[in-house]
Amino acid sequence: MDQLRTVEGRAFPLGRKNVDTDVIIPAHYLKTISRIGLGKGAFETVRAEPGNVFDDPEYAGSPILIAGDNFGCGSSREHAAWALNDMGIKAVIAPSFSDIFSGNAFKNGILTVVLPQEAVDRLLEVAKTDPIAIDLEHCSVTTPFQDRFEFEIDSFRRNCLMKGLDEIGLTLAMDSKISAYETRLATERSWLSA
Repeated sequence: MDQLRTVEGRAFPLGRKNVDTDVIIPAHYLKTISRIGLGKGAFETVRAEPGNVFDDPEYAGSPILIAGDNFGCGSSREHAAWALNDMGIKAVIAPSFSDIFSGNAFKNGILTVVLPQEAVDRLLEVAKTDPIAIDLEHCSVTTPFQDRFEFEIDSFRRNCLMKGLDEIGLTLAMDSKISAYETRLATERSWLSA
């Protein structure tokens, strides 16, 4: 997992409420175990609408998605986070998230930023014309117009995202302690390894 300290750039101004995981990535894409290529199927029903933000060249490559309340509700498919990652999305800003989606996003290196609806509304306006910056170290979202919105994030999640540590990375970071414990255990309880 890559380290995530700042995310800067244009943002997809989606703004819709109750976007469920089936909208993020439809069920017929769940047959794959690969994370690669899911971005093409992301938001398939939204992309079928004329003038949608995902096919607008102005937002191509945007690393931020601004959504409405209750983003990621519905089934607990990790493919939703995989699809966002494959699209290049590093952060999603919304007034609230489904707990399961938020957990899946975190485990896949995506920052979920919870802000009040008024702040989200302002960011939706700014996103139409200008970039947005998210600073995870200082827990703030800023715009070129001097807007500054502070957010809260669990300190464990913040630390993991900033250091690029997923569950495997956390375990590997403890390698020397695990090895020392196993060596000590083999000596103290030799009957276990016989």
